[in-house]
Formats: sequence, C-alpha cells, structure tokens
Amino acid sequence: MGLVFVALIALVLLIAFVYNNNLAYMLGFLLASVFFVTILHSFKALSGLVIRAWHNPPVFAGEKAAFNFMLQNPGNQQRVAVDIRLQQVRTISLKPFETQVVSLPVESKMRGWLACETLTLSSCYPLGLFRAWSPLRFDSRVLVYPCPAKTDLAFPETAGGEGRQGQSKRGGDEFQGIKTYQSGDPIRQIHWKAFAKGRGLHSKQYAGTISEEFWLDYEVTPGADIEGRLSQLCRWVIDAERAGFRYGLALPGIKLEPDSGNAHSQACLRELALFGLPN
Repeated sequence: MGLVFVALIALVLLIAFVYNNNLAYMLGFLLASVFFVTILHSFKALSGLVIRAWHNPPVFAGEKAAFNFMLQNPGNQQRVAVDIRLQQVRTISLKPFETQVVSLPVESKMRGWLACETLTLSSCYPLGLFRAWSPLRFDSRVLVYPCPAKTDLAFPETAGGEGRQGQSKRGGDEFQGIKTYQSGDPIRQIHWKAFAKGRGLHSKQYAGTISEEFWLDYEVTPGADIEGRLSQLCRWVIDAERAGFRYGLALPGIKLEPDSGNAHSQACLRELALFGLPN
C-alpha cells in the first residue's frame, strides 16, 4: 500500500508539473504530508510499549500450549491495532496506562521444554500504508508432559524399585462393598462374579483402600519403547492422583518417594517430561 501511495503522489506531481496546475501541486503536497505523518503515527503505535514474558502453564503432548505475555502501555496515548505474531496473530488495542496479558497458542508435539520462537510486534496504524514492526526474543518456554496412554491398564500389582518388593499395601482387608469400576482400579479388586452374571464391571472396596500405596516403576511398565512406557506412567500418575492413592515414581537414576497431592503429581509429570533429555 505504501508503494502505491508513493506512486500516486509522483503521478499527481508529474501532472502538476506538465500542466503547471497549482491545484494539482496542492493535492500532491497534501498527499505527501499525509505520507510523512502516517510514518510517524505507525512508529508511535509501538514506541514505548513494554512487553514481558509471563507464566506459561504445562500441557500434555498434542495439546495446544500457550505462551503468555504481559503488555503495558506506560503513556497517555492509546495504542490501536497492535499485532502480536507467534504461530498465530492476535490484534489488541491498549488504552492509556492499560496492562493486558495476551495468550498465544502454539502446537506441542513432543515432551520436554518447548521454547518460544521469535515474537513479532507490528502495527499498520492508522491508514495501513506502512508497517512498523519489531522482532523480539524471550527466554520463555512451556513444559510439555508425555501424552497419557489411551489404554486403560490396572495399576501395577507389585511395588517397583530396588528393594521395594512387597511394599505395596492396603490400609485394611475388611470388605466394605462394591462400586462401579473406574479407570485405575486394581484388577485384583474387580468383582468377577458380578461381571459373569451380566451386572457390569464393578470393583470391591476394602476399608482403608484410599491409603493404598504403590510404586510406578519404569522397568516393569509395559510399552513398545521409551515413549510408550513414559506415556503409560503418565496415565497412571493421573489416575492415581484422581483416585487419591499414594504412589512413588521410579525411573532409572530417579526415585520420588510415595506421596499424593498436586505438588507430588506435578513433580512426577515433570520427571517424565524431562526423562532422558539433555538439560
């Protein structure tokens, strides 16, 4: 658009020169003044803006990751039609002294750290004749967990890890009743008699079941390759946390003692995400 506008100004001034027409001269100089004023406004649309990398929540491989940035307009001038480009483009406007947090989605295909690519801030304000832009690099990244396995396998029957055989335990053996089977219920607690009678899949409940403690061990986890095992361990961590079990994680060279809670599950998922990857 800018080049077309320059060509128009040149054409008007050429006509004014050939025909010695004062009105054409005036129009040509008017367009030229608009040309230079527009350059100034495009530059001021970005000048002084403050942008910082913000917290990025972890995601599972295959999900949309989000890089968050905080934009601050420190002046009393409104910023209109500011484009922020990563893999997609977001267009925002900032009022005087306003602060916004902008989330930019990107694809996450593999576990590990997903680094932020070059961010481009640009504006064609006010007439779209010129584009002012600024490429920015941030030390921002998103932790990508392994994709949870689709297969619904029961938790391991025995404890894993060196010298931990038989440490899996229940708080008590008193039978309390049955419940509808849920993902992650141990296979040994399935009520097979009810299933044989066509009553559906149910699990036996024992007193103290909630305090069951076991290890999720990489060495005994089924899977065709490393990613398959990590995917199954990821699924078990999610299911065990939802069920309220205490669980430990054993990877080659890494052991997290049995525990439960959001902090423990996040620590386990982090180890799975970074297992075997260079620092």
